[in-house]
Amino acid sequence: MSLYTPYTPQRAMFIFAHPDDIEFGVAGTAARWVQGGAEVSYVLLTSGDVGIADPSVTRAEAAAIREQEQLAAAALIGVKEVIFLREPDGLLVNTLELRRKLVREIRRFRPEVVVCGDPTAWFVNSTYVNHPDHRAAASAAIEAVFPAAGQPHVFEELAEEGLQAHKVRKLYVEAWNGGDTWVDITDTIDLKIAALRCHVSQMRDWDPEPMLRQWAAEAAKGKEMAYAEAFRVITLVGDEPPTRPIEA
Repeated sequence: MSLYTPYTPQRAMFIFAHPDDIEFGVAGTAARWVQGGAEVSYVLLTSGDVGIADPSVTRAEAAAIREQEQLAAAALIGVKEVIFLREPDGLLVNTLELRRKLVREIRRFRPEVVVCGDPTAWFVNSTYVNHPDHRAAASAAIEAVFPAAGQPHVFEELAEEGLQAHKVRKLYVEAWNGGDTWVDITDTIDLKIAALRCHVSQMRDWDPEPMLRQWAAEAAKGKEMAYAEAFRVITLVGDEPPTRPIEA
């Protein structure tokens, strides 16, 4: 069923591969939730260190530039915490060790909602193949959320750090085409555009505003809003207590 009801979680964690991924895709939702009183954390699996195609710029220099751009973009939205896991850009692999790192962050921050990409999105349109880092990051995020983060005997050594199992209530998966839940970003699209412009090394002389407005208008078409971001939402823990144990 299509959902339009406004919803703001108390705590939300956005897990994506690169600096600028959140701004391209879901920063309007992050901004709306922050304005609604949510605590929001960004977790970037890489620092985008191969994302500056200039041989005179080292990978370390590129990483430093892109991390600062991401911090500026997050600050503009009102996000106070940005975590960089500093996995290798362009070579991201969904490993058990990466899952453990994400489970640590989830158990530490204890989000009600985790937002991530779609690991099944390969061919978004006729001109773009989804980046393998995007798919790896999405797979890693989902597998960290369920069942690992909520199972006390998975990565149980994290308890020694004071990090107890935590069940994420909802998983918001970015929907490139379609979806079942739309977040109205009419009041926050300007912030989303401004946040993306913080990624100067990626934008250069290009103005992303027309494209972002077109995407958001297309997502909102037929729904009582001007601009939207679309998601597929999986409710892992419902409003009512379960009537039987949840199987892993």
